[in-house]
Amino acid sequence: MNIAALREQITFAHQHESQTGQLKQRLEQQLPLLHPSIQLPREDAPGTMTRFVGAYIDQVPELLEAAHAVAQEAGIESQVKPVLKLAEAYFLQPPEIMTGQVGLDCLLDEAYLAHRLVEEVNDLYIRHFRQPLIPVDTTVANLIAHQLIGESFANQLDEVVHHSVDEMLDEASFALESVEAYREALSSPATGAAWKRWPCLSRQLNVELSLNTLH
Repeated sequence: MNIAALREQITFAHQHESQTGQLKQRLEQQLPLLHPSIQLPREDAPGTMTRFVGAYIDQVPELLEAAHAVAQEAGIESQVKPVLKLAEAYFLQPPEIMTGQVGLDCLLDEAYLAHRLVEEVNDLYIRHFRQPLIPVDTTVANLIAHQLIGESFANQLDEVVHHSVDEMLDEASFALESVEAYREALSSPATGAAWKRWPCLSRQLNVELSLNTLH
């Protein structure tokens, strides 16, 4: 995992935004068109949403790092690491449909791919183990990002995620001896300790964002 490269790319994107304000300008144009269930403070709606996007992007390296560490401890690294490497590759070598974009504006799309990939893997683990791979729920954040990206393009990105997960994780991935051992270890104190070392992942993003249920 090349987490340092991800963080460097994100730092560069933040610098680009501070110089150009490109993302904030785009968001100012988008806000009137967003779903009414996304509620923002009137006095600084563009700033609040810009901070949300920045935090959403900033969380990706930590999310992948946490998933990798927990997978190592659970003895399922060989099943999980290829998926995490794919999420990493979304940043370092983005798909063709995202070429030519720069800054936080671009990284929002790539962060959405990474977050959605982890969300899909978590859903698989919940189905098989009744617990997620890592204790983070980004469903609401992903719904907001989906809105910001736009329905048509976000749906294309969702297809990329679904195809990737289907290719890498099938029923056989959960029938291995190491996975059975992990299933038995889920209730152990050691597994609980692994979760607690990543408390920041269980917190909501530190932005003032009030949401109703999206329909």
